Amino acid sequence: MTTVDPSPLPAALDAPDLGGLPADFTWGVATAAYQIEGAVAEGGRAPSIWDTFSHTLGKIAGGDTGDVACDHYHRWPEDIALMKRLGVDSYRLSIAWPRVHPQGDGPANEPGLAFYDRLVDALLEAGITPNVTLYHWDLPQALQDRGGWPARETAEHFAAYAGTVAARLGDRVGRWATLNEPLCSAWIGHLEGTMAPGLRDITAAVHASYHLLLGHGLAAQAVRAASPHAKIGIVNNLSTVHAASDSEADRAAARRMDGHTNRWWLDPVHGRGFPADMREVYGVDLPERPGDLDTIAQRLDWIGLNYYFPAVVADDPGAPHPHVRTVRREGVPRTGMDWEIEANGLEELLLRLTREYGARSIHVTENGSAFPDTVAPDGSVHDPERTAYLRDHLAACARAARAGAPVDGYYAWSLLDNFEWAYGYDKRFGLVHVDYPTQRRTMKTSGHTYARLIGGFRRTR
Repeated sequence: MTTVDPSPLPAALDAPDLGGLPADFTWGVATAAYQIEGAVAEGGRAPSIWDTFSHTLGKIAGGDTGDVACDHYHRWPEDIALMKRLGVDSYRLSIAWPRVHPQGDGPANEPGLAFYDRLVDALLEAGITPNVTLYHWDLPQALQDRGGWPARETAEHFAAYAGTVAARLGDRVGRWATLNEPLCSAWIGHLEGTMAPGLRDITAAVHASYHLLLGHGLAAQAVRAASPHAKIGIVNNLSTVHAASDSEADRAAARRMDGHTNRWWLDPVHGRGFPADMREVYGVDLPERPGDLDTIAQRLDWIGLNYYFPAVVADDPGAPHPHVRTVRREGVPRTGMDWEIEANGLEELLLRLTREYGARSIHVTENGSAFPDTVAPDGSVHDPERTAYLRDHLAACARAARAGAPVDGYYAWSLLDNFEWAYGYDKRFGLVHVDYPTQRRTMKTSGHTYARLIGGFRRTR
């Protein structure tokens, strides 16, 4: 059995100014099913595209897979105990589609639903509100074999799956996200090929992007039908975009990158349709049918923002769509992922969602950083860089709130070190260190600091 490190909270660090955040601000942590659950062949679960991708030679650093991951499927009571220790209000989890509908459609798998029943009940008993994401990239492989997201039928199957989950959990789960980061599913999975399903095809990528957003709209309808009081949102990973120079070509490149990264995902769900300039850039006809845009633009009760880094780009006509190349700025601090650190970018995006898209409620659904961790001889894990990242980005949330953004919650990524997709287990984002051979969990300094900030915020409200 794993243990929880009993060390006390660290000495107080400089606290961010959190003035402006609402008194009922939600403090949370986030994970994703394939990254932590393991037990990939238990309880009736069938393979997902990430099982297939991770078992394909050369796709994942170190040859790692999510077969065991953090063994959360068996160790979830310990992980809820960690959440209680952190003092969070809410846990953002994802449901594994191949646990609920192993073949993507057809009869529901009772053991899979029962697992999430137990998890949700235990969270509520612990005073932690579940925030459920229906799709965090683990498409059943059976549906991929039938066309995957480039096929319209996948969006329809997704809606049926969403309805199944909402009918089972909707009496206890109030907040739902349809999709997590559809950009990654479409662009990285179908255009860049470095995430599942590993394609490099602009037509497949654009069609996948369309059907992901159609699936969002259909799923929102299905969840509301099963649970009329549900609060529904979608989670996008957004970036501030900077031109590498003042040249006209680089400014145009930055506009294309903003369209590729931000507007393509924000405009349709806000009733603006797909950006015309990007449709021209991609040069691919959308698989449109009458009424689709209205379906995509379902009412959003809240918006999820995942933020990690800015994008700095230059024009590059020879590069794949959107014909830009990323430029490395010297002298800028970076995480262990080699991502630039720019906390002001989070503030900027929160204000953009408010001013340009009329957001009424925004939750920062992921924000965090990977750095190499060292376990000290006494078993502690001191991570000052991650701690500073956390503090600075929370301060950015508060600045945005003071400027008028409706920032209602923050979910640190991630509760646990975990399977970091194509990077395998080398990159660690957790507030809690996981020793993978033993599955021992150890709270890092960043976790202790997060708990201290949450406690201090509550005492002043």
